[in-house]
Amino acid sequence: MDFIDEEGFRANVGIILTDGGGQVLIAGRRGRTGWQFPQGGVRHEESVEAAMYRELGEEIGLVPEDVELIGVTRDWLRYRLPEKYVHRQRLPVCIGQKQRWFLLNLKADPAKVRFDLSTQPEFDRHKWVDYWRPVKEVIYFKRRVYVAALTELGPLAFPGSGPPPQPAWWPRRWQSES
Repeated sequence: MDFIDEEGFRANVGIILTDGGGQVLIAGRRGRTGWQFPQGGVRHEESVEAAMYRELGEEIGLVPEDVELIGVTRDWLRYRLPEKYVHRQRLPVCIGQKQRWFLLNLKADPAKVRFDLSTQPEFDRHKWVDYWRPVKEVIYFKRRVYVAALTELGPLAFPGSGPPPQPAWWPRRWQSES
């Protein structure tokens, strides 16, 4: 059972997997059109790092030896679910997620990424995209968290040069947040 705090936020980990060349992996939700970073819930009595490695295996088939841990966000990043996604009949009620984001570098062959190691795979495809592209690909209510995670971890992903400039499609209202 995943942990939901007293405010109704489900504890969760997000994974930004880089290829070491400036691209990041996003995965396509099984049977849907959406794309997102791998992520998943933190169980009771589980550390966030243990949850991240468990989700890494369950969602994209990688083990700790396949990756290098580069960094993690300092604090929880939160987003609220739109009301239509809140299941009030389930207790405790989950109104959103609080996430710790991990930046990993893939050391293994990219062909090791697979989705058939779980009994109920969440994803059925993946692609490597430019660093900021996931912000545009993810469902709208997660975008500000993606901006915050990519912005905070960007200097670690691109040591020396810093992350690439924000693309032309980047909304002006986000510029003050990054």
